[in-house]
Amino acid sequence: MEFPRPVDPEFVADCPYGPGGLLIDAILAVDPAASMVRARMPTHDELPLTREQRAHPVRHPRHVSGGLMVHMTGMVGFAHAYYVLGLRHADGWIGYGGRIHNARFRALASPGEPMELECVAKLVRRGAKRVLARYDLRFYQGAKLIYEGDQTAMWLRLEEGTDLTALED
Repeated sequence: MEFPRPVDPEFVADCPYGPGGLLIDAILAVDPAASMVRARMPTHDELPLTREQRAHPVRHPRHVSGGLMVHMTGMVGFAHAYYVLGLRHADGWIGYGGRIHNARFRALASPGEPMELECVAKLVRRGAKRVLARYDLRFYQGAKLIYEGDQTAMWLRLEEGTDLTALED
């Protein structure tokens, strides 16, 4: 597979969120040896939460919501699971964030220029039905670092009928 490339229809179909929640339009790089994936997120005024902002040019300029960026850590984590770890939602795999060890919003991202979302797994522990991954995440708009995080997620392979709400830490 060559990169950069638009997102594959199979990747979009496998995502537990529809395109309005996935919000990734291209995979820019995949490096399995470095356990890294880089994706592109368009930014515009109609993004979830962004469209609800009561913007003011000085006191509250329109920007990509921090809450949406936290959501996007999960979406780029899904891209990592799909392209690097080979996990497929269609095969029963689902991932959930377990801990945000560190989250730092370095700058506001203005709607317009896309953001590049980089996800590097610095720790992966694989079992038959569980994968624990700890990620370093960096989001850029142009050369400007917007967000950086250190987060852990658990990927589970679930059988039909599993009650996720009954699982505990």
